[in-house]
Amino acid sequence: MSDHSALLRQIPGIVHGFGDKQALLPEHLRRYEATRPEKKQVHGTRIVDVTVPGQQCGEADGFITATPGILLAVFTADCLPVIFCRKDGKEIAAVHAGWRGLIDGILEKMAQRINQSGDTAQWVASVGPAAGACCYEVSQELIDAFIQRVDLPSELITPYQRHLDLAAIAEAKLRALGFADVDHTGSCTICSPDSAGTGFRYTSFRRNSHQRAQNPTHPGISGRNQQSGIMIL
Repeated sequence: MSDHSALLRQIPGIVHGFGDKQALLPEHLRRYEATRPEKKQVHGTRIVDVTVPGQQCGEADGFITATPGILLAVFTADCLPVIFCRKDGKEIAAVHAGWRGLIDGILEKMAQRINQSGDTAQWVASVGPAAGACCYEVSQELIDAFIQRVDLPSELITPYQRHLDLAAIAEAKLRALGFADVDHTGSCTICSPDSAGTGFRYTSFRRNSHQRAQNPTHPGISGRNQQSGIMIL
């Protein structure tokens, strides 16, 4: 069962969802998959205006459209999916934001694009499932880089020693950028159990790497990344 944002549920005329291992692309979005833009996510900050179904976007990690009938979706496997919608449901956006995107300013780039023709105060955002601070241990060098380059309290960036809180960083950035409201949907991709309690709910690059290190025959995650998407009907 896919996750849904309480904020986005309130907006008429859109469909959205955050995938998991059981439904990589939420079932109610699958019928629109052919409209999804073609792109190569590269942990960058390029934002593309999408105007036609199946648009060739090249290397890009952020997408925005006011055209109905186009599914904007991003692939993730520990990085943050963030989906956006204008409060009247007339414009939508989606971003793939791992630690590189967050530190390099992809959320700021999306806010700049929105403010070119509108105002972030008329938009809401939902931060989806990603590696949580509970599990996302990184190098001290990366923690130091975030503290130096991101204007947020260090205890928000790293609530536990050498653990990075991607969702908290994203939410704080989005609020500072003037979005009307922000929520967090889903849970940690590394440790969240599935409904049966016998496996994991989400695909996780970090967890899979650990499993493959212990057992080289363990399958990789290629082609099994979950998708988070939004579309104007």
